[in-house]
Amino acid sequence: MFGCTYRNRFLQTFILFCCFLCLFTVAVVPTLAQQQDSTKTIRLQEFVITASRLKENISQSPVSVEKVTLETIKQSAAPSFFDALENTKGVQMLTPSLGFRVINTRGFANTTNVRFAQLVDGMDNQAPHLGAPIANALGPNDLDIESVEIIPGVASALYGMNAINGLANFVTKDPFAYGGLSLQQKLGFNRAGTAGGAKPFYETSLRWAYTIHPKLAFKVNATYLGGNDWVANDLSDLNPNANVSTGLTGIDNPAFDPVNAYGNESPNRRTLLLNGKNYVVARTGYQEQDVIDYGLRNVKGDVSLAYAPNSETRLSYIYRFADLDNVYQRANRFRLDRYQLQQHGISYSGKTLQLKAYLNLENTGNSYNARSMAENIDKTFKSDNEWFTAYGTNFTNALSDGATVADAHRLARGITDAGRPQPGTYEFQQMIDQLGDINNWDYGAALRVKSRMVHAEGQLNITKEFLPSFSRSTRLEVLMGADHRTYVIIPDGNYFINPEEPGKNLLYNKTGMFLQVSRYAFQEKVKLGATMRIDKNEYFQLTWNPRFTMVYTPVYSHNIRFSFQTGYRFPSVFEAFSNVNSGGVKRVGGLPVMSSGIFESAYNRPSIDAFQTAVNKDVNTAGLTTDEAIVNNKDLLRKNDYTYIQPERINSLEVGYRSDWLNGDLQVDIDFYYNRYEQLIAQVEMNVPKTDNPDSIPFYLYDRSKQDRYRMWTNSKTIATTSGPVWA
Repeated sequence: MFGCTYRNRFLQTFILFCCFLCLFTVAVVPTLAQQQDSTKTIRLQEFVITASRLKENISQSPVSVEKVTLETIKQSAAPSFFDALENTKGVQMLTPSLGFRVINTRGFANTTNVRFAQLVDGMDNQAPHLGAPIANALGPNDLDIESVEIIPGVASALYGMNAINGLANFVTKDPFAYGGLSLQQKLGFNRAGTAGGAKPFYETSLRWAYTIHPKLAFKVNATYLGGNDWVANDLSDLNPNANVSTGLTGIDNPAFDPVNAYGNESPNRRTLLLNGKNYVVARTGYQEQDVIDYGLRNVKGDVSLAYAPNSETRLSYIYRFADLDNVYQRANRFRLDRYQLQQHGISYSGKTLQLKAYLNLENTGNSYNARSMAENIDKTFKSDNEWFTAYGTNFTNALSDGATVADAHRLARGITDAGRPQPGTYEFQQMIDQLGDINNWDYGAALRVKSRMVHAEGQLNITKEFLPSFSRSTRLEVLMGADHRTYVIIPDGNYFINPEEPGKNLLYNKTGMFLQVSRYAFQEKVKLGATMRIDKNEYFQLTWNPRFTMVYTPVYSHNIRFSFQTGYRFPSVFEAFSNVNSGGVKRVGGLPVMSSGIFESAYNRPSIDAFQTAVNKDVNTAGLTTDEAIVNNKDLLRKNDYTYIQPERINSLEVGYRSDWLNGDLQVDIDFYYNRYEQLIAQVEMNVPKTDNPDSIPFYLYDRSKQDRYRMWTNSKTIATTSGPVWA
């Protein structure tokens, strides 16, 4: 099935879906009218709503779902409810910084986990241009959280978009049920790695809820968090073999590229022919702690108003706000400074109908890119051409004065860097302030993105609304829903541009709908479910996401579940539309509107690196001229074989068992899952020579100044799988 064409996939999926639905029409339920055994002791169970968008017993959920209750959160020794989620079965927590943690389950992830959705009362709290949340910056505080429901697996059939690794829904406290004023103060210390020893880490939270009238209530939450992040000071060399053919390694390597130092990466290096040998030389750069303030601050709050005309109906408005200073990690490290997120949301919940609409606003404030900051401080001091020319001259002079090769490189760097801005000085801080306000990473470091996300959705329980008696007699339940999402990006000329209509906002739309059918059968021992979802993005074909489930309950409190489902993930805004100049390398979105012509003309970066290394080796060890070495090694170059971006796809199979033993004193929960990923979205580096002459291409690809360098968003050609048992 995995090798089928798109049309055949759709046909097979549609036939399978129709066959599965037939089970609902032929299943016989002969004992529906029978009285349940009144002597059976019914133990109170936890209920969840996230797995099926319907309230249901967690034991009979058709897919694995984990619920973290208020009681569990109170008993946790973690600093916050968000940190406590790391102890939940099947949950992995990534920690790029002290103030930025990332939830993931059952799949591939990075520090911007666009494959995992994070909701607050059903509303996505992501930063629009990233397509993922910034930890819990815009979420609830500890005083307002009631529970967390986590689907540790594919949730695309019901939620679409970016839920192929899983989904977490933070459920907050009802102002009608939880009234009064609450205050919470936390204080701790962490040894951040800076001078002065341990630093204070503190958080102050407030919650106030009040019932104005039996039908009207409000709540207010506010949190202030402050502290100091850990210092990133790993100085391991990422480029240790650059000069191995000359014997210059370790501390003698003139292309030294520490992990947490910037301005000495690949775009900041050149190959210099010095004294008959080719040496790879990098600019000096600065350590991360020289250009980043590690202070943490997160001010957030929300205000909501709830109107409940009756026990089954609720109309609510919510406004959330967050302002934060933090260290944020993607491919580069960023200093977030006065970064702001907002959310306006309105929701209606009735017996059979639910509606939501919300607007997310993002403003990156005074944030900047640490790598661009470091390399452009160097370039402001001396241009690359000026610096490398001076370096070569100073190296030659040092050799003439009797220095060894290794010492000549050190002397050349020291003399060439004379007068360079030094960290901690007033001049250095002035440059950080100046470059941090220049929104062009070829000259400055500013991150100036403003974006919005508008989302509207609704779902209707068809059987309860139109066929209540039929639903009760047949135990059939039909739920349908639809949603629409539009991303609005304001082009800033550096991070985003509008290639088709310059000056106008970028719009990126997605519309989807689903139909879910469930039914009890075979004396209520079996619960069958089928869901079909379709999604349409303007840049891609229609996608179909089916889910088929079965829960078998042979005896009370013992439940075996089976599910098969597929999922798609459309590229995020950044993956689709980015257009970033970053140190001479342009990171370009994978849509044809952004990258037309690049894929067709490019050569893969790894083959270029291997080619350049081989040329240098032949010059340094075999006595060839540079031109001879280029001709000798040109066959190492490989033309790019990647192309324009497509949605990711996953096929997921899950089997699980949940039960209570020893009169409920022992709970057993076991899952086995198998995920198969196709077309994983990733970045590939490729360079385009500035010539069309086939004979000249190898010579252009040896000279960094004669090629355009790109980091392109595309799809992996590898079929990836994840699998394993999970138990608790």
